[in-house]
Amino acid sequence: MLDAVLALASAVECLLEGISFSHDVGVPPVVGGLLGVPAGASLLLRRRWPVAVVLVSIATTPAEMGFLLGVVGLYTLAASEVPRRITVVLSAASLAGTLVVALARFHQDTAEDGYHPGLWAMIIFSVVMALGLTAPPVLLGLYVGARRRLVESLRERADGLERELSLLADRAEERAVWARNEERTRIAREMHDVVAHRVSLMVVHAAALQAVALKDPEKASKNAGLVGDMGRQALTELREMLGVLRTAPDGAAAPPQPVAAQSERLAAVAAVAAARVRVAAGGPAPDAGDGGPALDGLEDLVGQSRAAGMTVELTAQGEERSYAPDVEQTAYRVVQEALTNVHKHAPGAKTVVRLAHRDAEVALQVENGPPDGGADAGLRLPSGGNGLVGMEERVKALGGVFVSGPTDAGGFRVSAVIPDRR
Repeated sequence: MLDAVLALASAVECLLEGISFSHDVGVPPVVGGLLGVPAGASLLLRRRWPVAVVLVSIATTPAEMGFLLGVVGLYTLAASEVPRRITVVLSAASLAGTLVVALARFHQDTAEDGYHPGLWAMIIFSVVMALGLTAPPVLLGLYVGARRRLVESLRERADGLERELSLLADRAEERAVWARNEERTRIAREMHDVVAHRVSLMVVHAAALQAVALKDPEKASKNAGLVGDMGRQALTELREMLGVLRTAPDGAAAPPQPVAAQSERLAAVAAVAAARVRVAAGGPAPDAGDGGPALDGLEDLVGQSRAAGMTVELTAQGEERSYAPDVEQTAYRVVQEALTNVHKHAPGAKTVVRLAHRDAEVALQVENGPPDGGADAGLRLPSGGNGLVGMEERVKALGGVFVSGPTDAGGFRVSAVIPDRR
């Protein structure tokens, strides 16, 4: 709408100025009008072809027409994305044309009036008029163009930041979901290790208690005591793990929550999963111990299996030393789960637990022979198939190597090498 109004005004101006120019040069007025109307109407195309509009205004300068056409054309050219060198060249050409026409017209008018102001006065007057018609629209156009580009760049930057923030929010949500899943997996693995091992021993002792209850009351009493000890140890470890879920992030005890809300409480322990991820990525292991099992508890662990009737031999090589808490806990859990598997799948089999202390790693191996054919098949316990998977996940999370498989003698071997990430 603005361009149409400007083009109409420019066409009317050029029509009147063309008629006046026709009288001065002695041509029919209709010729000047026919030339002035399309020249002024070309302003309608100023946004698409600003260079062409300025060229038309320069071409009509000798006819002293197109004042509005020249001013608006120079402004549009300076504010557009046309290369600056073209803007400078066309502005200089328009300035030069206006200066020459103004000088000639001023000289003609003063000669007709019989007034002779002098050459310098005419030059100064012509320069001021040329600059007044050329410089303001060019400078205003440069300012508006620069401001427009600045606003566009700020808008693009804001859009980019908004997209980046949206992407970061999506990634944060994905990481939160991943951390919750990792923590659920870790807690499930811990509970599997604790419950499977303790309950396996309790079942073995309960079966032995049932077998000797009438024949040997003293031995039955001893087995009953072992079952009670196993149950208390399992409950203690379960309370420790569940206590993590019931503890608020600031360390205060959280109020009881419904079961449906307990899953959301796992977000409070996402920091634990993040620390474990740092360990798996090569970062330092956490310094604070969590009171979990360690390598110095292997003797008691093996002793519990021996008390359940299993023949277990424990050997250690190298100078005994301490490792990072996660390393010791993982090594303990691997031995614990391997002994649990022997209870489940090879009752009565002789088992050897080997531990090797090295400078930058700890190596361990649990190997059992073939199952004792005389063992009661009813003692074999159900398995969920997650034991070996959990051991492998634990070891690989710390950058270690885990290998398991049957032996040539008909038994089973579990081997792990865990680097010390202290």
